[in-house]
Amino acid sequence: MKKLTINYDLSVRRIFYVAAIALTTSLIPSRSIAQQRTPWVTPKTAQEVKNPIAVDKTVIAEGKALYTTNCAPCHGDKGRGDGAAAAALNPKPADHSSAAVQSETDGSLFWKLTQGRNPMPSYQKILTDKQRWELVDYIRTLSRDGNKRALAK
Repeated sequence: MKKLTINYDLSVRRIFYVAAIALTTSLIPSRSIAQQRTPWVTPKTAQEVKNPIAVDKTVIAEGKALYTTNCAPCHGDKGRGDGAAAAALNPKPADHSSAAVQSETDGSLFWKLTQGRNPMPSYQKILTDKQRWELVDYIRTLSRDGNKRALAK
């Protein structure tokens, strides 16, 4: 009789663990879906932050090198959100060449690079402030009308 009780207890525990795992994993996709539907709003104070880096060809070149390494795998070489890793991501990477991204303030882009949002990592501990500003300046060159805005600063 004891053997049946032990097996019964183990079966109940297994069912509990399987149910807990199923519930947990079912919440992860819904969180991503909810996040995908939720606009990524930058706090007003961050939107107002001005870019301290003067734009020149060197800054753009450094930003491009950082972008190629850190951003292009998901956002693509031209920033259109079509990088090699993009197909596996939910939500999909932003199109950096789009009017929506290009109309954001430098402070907003810097804040998003700093904070990150699943599946995009936070770059606060990975890149220096200067490097994140260089990325902002490079992202400006990805606009569909060329790099006029980035170099016109």
